[in-house]
Amino acid sequence: MTPRTLVDIFRNLENFQKPDLLLVKKDGAWRPVSTKEFMDRVRAVSSALESLGVKSGDRVALLSENRPEWSIVDFACQCYGAVLVPIFPTMVSEQAEYLLRDSGSVVAFCSNADQAKKVLDAKGSCPSLRQVVLFDEIVLKGTRSFDEVLVEGRKAHAENPAAFEKRADARKPDDLATLIYTSGTTGEPKGAMLTQSNFVSNVLATSDLLPLPPTTVGLSFLPLSHVLERMLEYFYYHFGVTIAFAESIDKLKDNLLEINPHIFAAVPRVYEKVYGRVMDNVSKAPAARQKLFWRALDVGKQVLALRGQKKTPDVFLALQHFVFDRLVFGKIRAALGSRFRYSISGGAPLSKDLAEFFWAVGVEVFEGYGLTETSPVIAVNFPGAWRLGTVGRVIPGVECKVAPDGEILTRGPHVMRGYFNKLDATKEAIDAEGWFHTGDIGKIDEDGFLAITDRKKELIVNANGKNIAPAPIEGFLKGNAFISLPVIIGDRRRYLISLIVPNFEKLKEWANQNGLGSLSPESLAKEPRVRDLFQKAIDEWNAGKSHEQQIVRFGLLTSDLTIEGGELTPTLKVKRRIIDLKYRALIDELYQEKAG
Repeated sequence: MTPRTLVDIFRNLENFQKPDLLLVKKDGAWRPVSTKEFMDRVRAVSSALESLGVKSGDRVALLSENRPEWSIVDFACQCYGAVLVPIFPTMVSEQAEYLLRDSGSVVAFCSNADQAKKVLDAKGSCPSLRQVVLFDEIVLKGTRSFDEVLVEGRKAHAENPAAFEKRADARKPDDLATLIYTSGTTGEPKGAMLTQSNFVSNVLATSDLLPLPPTTVGLSFLPLSHVLERMLEYFYYHFGVTIAFAESIDKLKDNLLEINPHIFAAVPRVYEKVYGRVMDNVSKAPAARQKLFWRALDVGKQVLALRGQKKTPDVFLALQHFVFDRLVFGKIRAALGSRFRYSISGGAPLSKDLAEFFWAVGVEVFEGYGLTETSPVIAVNFPGAWRLGTVGRVIPGVECKVAPDGEILTRGPHVMRGYFNKLDATKEAIDAEGWFHTGDIGKIDEDGFLAITDRKKELIVNANGKNIAPAPIEGFLKGNAFISLPVIIGDRRRYLISLIVPNFEKLKEWANQNGLGSLSPESLAKEPRVRDLFQKAIDEWNAGKSHEQQIVRFGLLTSDLTIEGGELTPTLKVKRRIIDLKYRALIDELYQEKAG
């Protein structure tokens, strides 16, 4: 049956009776959750929602890392008619409080005591919030046990199974499924109202492009609070794919080898860190091995360029590639497991250079594009139709065009209903003809591939009225081993400067090798030899660039940008407005130095 709602996707799981629909690591071992067990728990939680005081249309909050209970609560809400409000577990108490209060959530499900404390601290200012349910088996005053809820739900379902089916049958494609709050890079977060059909249309459109057999194993580590991973989970369930929930990003390296997945999704920062580790290992290798790596990479890129043109390499090039694949590329891919097929990149632009590196070594990363408000996919590269430097072709059933000012507009079944309780913001985002204004600048080439060049609101307009896109500059600088995160500044200014978060691990290693290991980060930032390292990266970018594109000065930050510090969104995007305010003294100093 072709699904029309998320309830249909849930019910279709009956066709995939697997002993390991889900995998989760507990007490050092990966433990399976069967299809039957999963579906039984969904029915139990859904049947318990009424006793928790939830009515149809009520909002239910969920603060949790990726784990089986996340999907169980999600599907329970969809079958019941409640609206799920996911909250990033990395959010601090004040951020969680805003979402709880704005959404008017009546119940909050939490993974552990730390997450529950955020909710309990906010409860006094959230009058609608009545119950807090805790997944972990601990006793915390003011919460209820998830196991207790399961027991109550199983009893209610056993006494009246028809009640669950009646509610599930009543779900319609236009029913609200969730409120997903935007990251708030330019203001306070807004709750995007996404319907059941928003997600289902995305699942069906991408299913034709990226079909998966039920034997596939997907590794889930991008937060389920993120719309991309959320949709991808529905995609997996649609195909009956086994989903393994990674322990954490820190354990990702081990989990990849333990699970040996076929597919996963990640944001560019993950790929950047993997690339950084590879380059670091190369820099420590003997000269002969380094030479072998760079020669292999050159051959890999030559073959990749021919593949992009749908051409076949000649015999000599093919033979070289075969040898280098065995000697070099295979060892890099081994870190992803022996069954790896491809990965998905989304959430932010993936630089073309980074994409070329992964493809050249045989790691196919299919970049896509979308937003929270489009549930999320608008375009995606896929096997047989990909072009590096683009986000792929627009998916079936979706309309997309570029406005005269370069902004990407989209219309179709994927577009949200609007922002929760924010009519003016909704009218600003969705025009009278139904076109959603993405805020991204881009272009569509003659073959229909969409390329994103920058964020409309992040374009820098300098003092001379010139438009400058910061993303390409930042993408180039990230390729330097000593640079973790650059932030370009220059709006309404005479020239560009950059604030740079160093790769502290790499910098510390260099300092130890050069007799500066005893210096603090603050002292290192002022050390002339250290500054020379970063000046070289700046000079490489500036070479051949017009004056307005050149970086005139830079400042080194002595601590990382964090979600907790307010500089990054939960999806690791830079909040430029916050950076500008928080580091105003340093920014002003850099401009004054030049003026002097």
